[in-house]
Parts: sequence; structure tokens; C-alpha cells
Amino acid sequence: MTHPLIPSVWQLAQPVAEKLNLRIVNVVFQTNKNPPVLRIDIQKEEGDVSLDDCEMMSRALEEVLDAEDLIESAYVLEISSPGIGNILQTEREFTSFKGFPVEVATKTPYRNKTKWQGTLQGRDEKSVYLNCRGKIVAIPRDIVTQVQLLDGPISSV
Repeated sequence: MTHPLIPSVWQLAQPVAEKLNLRIVNVVFQTNKNPPVLRIDIQKEEGDVSLDDCEMMSRALEEVLDAEDLIESAYVLEISSPGIGNILQTEREFTSFKGFPVEVATKTPYRNKTKWQGTLQGRDEKSVYLNCRGKIVAIPRDIVTQVQLLDGPISSV
């Protein structure tokens, strides 16, 4: 379940990121930590996110969040790159991670499965392509809910 402040934080953070040629890819408010952690993942259109990018975003967003007084209690602001293990979304990510192990989830079964693991071969307007044990599988994009990088070897799902 998403924290109710997330849409407001996203709305405030997006223009700040754009000014720094960054984009917001995820916002999470971890209220189970003490103090709570507001984590914002950023990306660049080209190249990797550096520590300097995270620091610039943190300083700029800190000012905006303080001025809005959106979060009443003390919290930690954490700006980071989404890194490996996250969901692939952009064409750049699908190109960059071609040949990497992924898991594809579908909203309805495709060939009697809702989870597919294989080596990412790419995607086009119609399908996401995986190499599953030497066979190319074309999973229709209209039923794909997420494509996530795997940390370890492909298991038999």
C-alpha cells in the first residue's frame, strides 16, 4: 500500500529533478523505520547517476520539502539510483540490460504461466522477448505487468 504523501512528494520532486536533468522513477516513504525514511530514486536519460547528482537533488529537494512543510515529523531524505534488481521501464533500460536474466510478470496467464524467467532479448511494440532455455518466447506487452532484473541465476518458474 502506498503512503498517502507519495503523490504530493512526487509532484514536488518532479520539477526539481527536471531542472537538474534527472527524472524521478520511484518514491517510497518507509514509516516503519525510526526516523522514517523518504527514499527517492532518480535516473538520467543518458549515463549513470553519480553521487554528485544525488547530492544536488537532495539539497534542492530539501529546500522545497522544508518550505512546503509536507512531512510534520522528523525524517531522513535519501536520494539514490534505482540500481540493479529494479523494474525495467524505459527503452534505454531494455537495451542496456539485453542478455541479463529477468523475470516477467503477466496480469493473465500466457501459456499457462504468469511468471516467466529468462534472458532478456528485447522488446518491441507488440512483445517482450525472452530466451527461455534456448527458445525465444514472445510475451505480449499488453499483458505484461512488470519486467524485473534478477540478482541470481534463472530458476524454473
